[in-house]
Amino acid sequence: MVQNIRDMDELKALLKSAENKLVVIEFSAKWCGPCKRIYPLFHEMSVQYRNVMFASVNVDNAQELAQIYHIKAIPTFQMFKQAQKVTVFSRMKRAICCYRSESLSEPIFELCGTDAKKLEEKIQELM
Repeated sequence: MVQNIRDMDELKALLKSAENKLVVIEFSAKWCGPCKRIYPLFHEMSVQYRNVMFASVNVDNAQELAQIYHIKAIPTFQMFKQAQKVTVFSRMKRAICCYRSESLSEPIFELCGTDAKKLEEKIQELM
């Protein structure tokens, strides 16, 4: 099941309740064509992967969250484990060469978000 997130309090509560589970958050908009195409597949994944939590943020209704999480394109899928962001998955076709901090060597990736196969592979990798 995909939970709708409207504000930071709801997002924090979701991340806290997830404990060690992977959380996949879709940032999208109702008017977005690629978002409309990927959503049924995203919903199917939420049914298939019961040990993963899925949520959706409408960027038009939750502009503060979109800004806080640096959403530049939609759909964007961000994944969290133990309340920490582990990867970014966006429809923009570019790899980000940045790191969360200078002391960490684990990159944050950004991939083509309308590719359901790549999204599912990343979910399976991070579960």
